[in-house]
Amino acid sequence: MTMTAPHQEFRGPARVNPADRTQLAESPVSLRRVAALFQGHRLELIAVTAIIVVAAVVGLAQPFLLREVIDVALPNGDTTLLVWLVVGMVAIAAVTGVLGVWQTWLATAMGQRVMHTLRVRVFTHLQAQSLDFFKRTRGGEIQSRLLQDVAGLQSVITNTATSIASNLTTAVATAAAMVVLNWRLSLLSLLVLPPAIALTRRVALVRRDITLSQQRALAELHSEVEEALSINGAMLSKTLGSGPAREREFTDTSARLIDLEVRSQLAGRWRMATMGIVFAAIPALLYLVAGFPALSGDLSIGTLIAFASLQGTIFRPIMGLLNVGAQWVSSMALLSRIFGYLDLRVDVAEPVDPVRLGRDAVRGEVRFEHVSYRFPDGNTDALSDIDLDLGAGCSVAVVGETGSGKSTLAALLVRLADPTSGRVTVDGVDLRDIAASDRTRIIGMVTQETYLSHTTIAANLRQASPDATDAELWAALEAAQVDHVIAALPEGLETVVGARGHRFSGGERQRLAIARTLLVNPPILVLDEATSALDTETERELQAALDHLMEGRTTLTIAHRLSTVQNSDEIVVLAEGRIVERGTHEGLLAAGGRYAHLAR
Repeated sequence: MTMTAPHQEFRGPARVNPADRTQLAESPVSLRRVAALFQGHRLELIAVTAIIVVAAVVGLAQPFLLREVIDVALPNGDTTLLVWLVVGMVAIAAVTGVLGVWQTWLATAMGQRVMHTLRVRVFTHLQAQSLDFFKRTRGGEIQSRLLQDVAGLQSVITNTATSIASNLTTAVATAAAMVVLNWRLSLLSLLVLPPAIALTRRVALVRRDITLSQQRALAELHSEVEEALSINGAMLSKTLGSGPAREREFTDTSARLIDLEVRSQLAGRWRMATMGIVFAAIPALLYLVAGFPALSGDLSIGTLIAFASLQGTIFRPIMGLLNVGAQWVSSMALLSRIFGYLDLRVDVAEPVDPVRLGRDAVRGEVRFEHVSYRFPDGNTDALSDIDLDLGAGCSVAVVGETGSGKSTLAALLVRLADPTSGRVTVDGVDLRDIAASDRTRIIGMVTQETYLSHTTIAANLRQASPDATDAELWAALEAAQVDHVIAALPEGLETVVGARGHRFSGGERQRLAIARTLLVNPPILVLDEATSALDTETERELQAALDHLMEGRTTLTIAHRLSTVQNSDEIVVLAEGRIVERGTHEGLLAAGGRYAHLAR
């Protein structure tokens, strides 16, 4: 039994990552909040703890049965007793095995449900954040917290939490059994275990440092792959000629991983060799002491072998308990980062008691009532005292120089942000009192930065109307004047658009976005510089689709090119967040003011 011990993998106590301590110092996590994660799982926790205790106690019967086999059954030739002892040993192994599987199933299922709930909570809370949050936060950081940090909690939920009970129970029960077998040898164990633990800890710390370096190098490698092999990264590399430099960076990082992996494997081998020496030395010392009756007392062969078995068993739970501290700090640091997102204030909150507005019943009257807006980190108003009416079915264009507040005005109408003061109403109802599910059916938006998911054309269109039939999709594509392009593709509606829709030209992507908006059929439409990124010829082709989209709808057009707004019912000129002119195209040209200057 002692010969197999050196081949087992033991983890030495881990060292606390300084970054984790810093995170917890900045954003501590209360135990009450951790316990709240397990609400509704009290029975599972009790069951897992009970199984651990029972399995640990039952497993300790093995050395005592072994002692009876060696000291009684075999010397006396008592085959009946031998059979019962062997049956008992097999039964204990079977029972502990079944209990172990049961405990793993309960703990894992509970942990996964807790993480599922946490993931959904974070995802839902982040979706409720205003657009400003996503502008100032890197997408990779959001993904890391939502996916990697939550997944990292597996250790505290299904491992650390259960390992405390398991290791503590096993260590205490094993120590008690050792004392019962022979208290003198137990004292010897107290002398042997500390240096063995210290030696293993030193090797484990070396390996931990190497592992941290490996993780950092892998993170760099992932970042380099993302930056170089994404659609935008590939375009940048080809246009700037930076491909060779990126290749050198990737090669250097990959080569560093070779060295780290070799060092990691050598540390592992050194660790295994160290453990082999430790586990060979412990029973050897026991056998040595057993040869001196004055030290060992009345010690039978069976007791000696049983004690040696327990001696090897007690090492694992002690090392596990020493690991708990670092694992707990690491897990709490993950929770701190996750709770940091959950604690974010929702700037654009859903109404508690929303006013229900059906799409078919909406007239489409929009009013900005003395609206001002200041960005959260700004010192001046981006919009100031905007008073603007959009009658039902009317088209109003907003023009102005870059930074005048045009896109901010559009963002307030689709409620990507809320006014700092004043209000925006639809048919007299404050936007803040309309549920998001109603608002997105009432107000549609087409922007210059068309986003298409990396999926089929049909799936992209059905993001607006999940129940739309193929016939309705083709009708929307025809209205957007892009049906002939899709029909010419071998796979038609099932064509995958590629990363961010780059399989299609800018004008085609815009027309697909228009088709998607047409499926919603909103009574109010916002066009935020929908053609500014296109060339003149493509813009002319797209304008016909936009004109069809605007028919019979209240339309707010944010324009960069004045040629697209000449036929609007009213043109509003913004400067430094204020309305400085308003009127028709001809009237504003005749006035010779800022609009005329922009036109020239």
